[in-house]
Amino acid sequence: MKSVMLYDTTLRDGTQAEDISFLVSDKIRIAQKLDELGVHYIEGGWPGSNPKDIAFFQEIKNVRLSQAKIAAFGSTRRAKTTPEQDNNIQTLLQAAPDVVTIFGKTWDFHVHEALRISLEENLELIYDSLAYLKQNVGEVIYDAEHFFDGYKANPEYALKTLLTAQQAGVDCIVLCDTNGGTLPHELPEIIKAVQAQIQTPLGIHAHNDSECAVANSLMAVACGAVHVQGTLNGFGERCGNANLCSVIPALKLKMNCDGVSDEQLRSLRLVSRHVYELANLVPNKHQPYVGNSAFAHKGGVHVSAIQRHPETYEHIRPEQVGNATRVLVSDLSGRANILAKAEQFNINLDSKDPLTLEILEQIKELENQGYQFEGAEASFELLMRKALGNLRNFFSVIGFRVIDTKQKEGDKPLSEATVKIKVGGRIEHTAAEGEGPVNALDNALRKALEHFYPQLREMRLYDYKVRVLPAGKGTASVTRVLIESGDGLNRWGTVGVSDNIIDASYHALTDAFQYKLNKDMA
Repeated sequence: MKSVMLYDTTLRDGTQAEDISFLVSDKIRIAQKLDELGVHYIEGGWPGSNPKDIAFFQEIKNVRLSQAKIAAFGSTRRAKTTPEQDNNIQTLLQAAPDVVTIFGKTWDFHVHEALRISLEENLELIYDSLAYLKQNVGEVIYDAEHFFDGYKANPEYALKTLLTAQQAGVDCIVLCDTNGGTLPHELPEIIKAVQAQIQTPLGIHAHNDSECAVANSLMAVACGAVHVQGTLNGFGERCGNANLCSVIPALKLKMNCDGVSDEQLRSLRLVSRHVYELANLVPNKHQPYVGNSAFAHKGGVHVSAIQRHPETYEHIRPEQVGNATRVLVSDLSGRANILAKAEQFNINLDSKDPLTLEILEQIKELENQGYQFEGAEASFELLMRKALGNLRNFFSVIGFRVIDTKQKEGDKPLSEATVKIKVGGRIEHTAAEGEGPVNALDNALRKALEHFYPQLREMRLYDYKVRVLPAGKGTASVTRVLIESGDGLNRWGTVGVSDNIIDASYHALTDAFQYKLNKDMA
């Protein structure tokens, strides 16, 4: 089994992505999760660039990590100075990391245009910086910036920069596809040329501008690289970096590489979601391995097949990465989908039961009207239980009214809702205001129901989505409302459809309350 070292740069390269900014406390928490996942190196940042990264290196010293080494990132010394006088180099040493990683120019175009020095002077920058760091730090990694573009433009000089780094005694030379434009088929020949002259262990650092970062990383390992750099969820500048959430399982499960344990791999989805949460970003549901849709099956033929043999439509067992098989219901569904969902909800349903076909036909009709149950499984479960006659109806709404009033130009509209509900033999008539008509209706329903069911006070509305369906009717179009609710322990989705947005919201809201009560009172 080949050993591959995993180097995570979420806390440095990942934070260069648009819309991503971590507090120091966030970075500490992510570092702990990465350590638990089994990552070997955690690049904490560039201590010479900002106070936040300096604070991270100070605080991480108080955190006990089980295996990960903390790396600090920087650049080679500036021209016309020495490493001893270079502020960037000295700041790296002051951060006192386990490992120092610095980058240098490999592409002659960059040497001439960015640094504006001679090619020979650039080699001196590389050697002086690395040799000095190697004297003062236990482990030094060299990132050969723009290596693949540099090699294509001037292979002799690009290799000369690597030989210079090797002569300085670095522990690993990382070949960087900094612009992300290299394609997988180009790597083998280039890496073979490098291996002919370089004995130092090689690594890969790929960007995703051509959607090839993961493929290039895996190809590099297949060609002999023993060190892979990337970020959680592929975060990074422009189009991002190689996504370690795809690289890690591919290395372990498909390439027989030793990196993380089976138990650590099972935490992959959890770590991925944790990082999304701290970044305040919605997880990518279509992300391979860890996304909600990664093992979701919608077509009836697919569902029927995976129930016999999951490998028919799943390239790995989702549990290996902490994910799970999901069966979706839609107008593409067959009986197998309905039976699989019934089993998930602990509903006893037989394939020969006429109710199965009845539920299937009802779903297809409702989706034809605009309903969607893929994100509203609570509404689907209520539908199934109602068809089977085992749904308890905890309340009924006799009627409601919502009024929006705007007194004068410049004022916010005032929203007020009035509802009349019936619980058992009692009728409750209440009114409430809100931030908009839907919020007012939600508040009025809660006010009425909480008198009978106090447990609804712990329920919260987490997400509210409105979709205008393409009916070509302009403002008279049909509207679909998807609501995500939760009570601290569980979350569930409900749906409502109507040509009136308030009515669609009402159906989704009442389904959410009914679902909560049915679960609690079961």
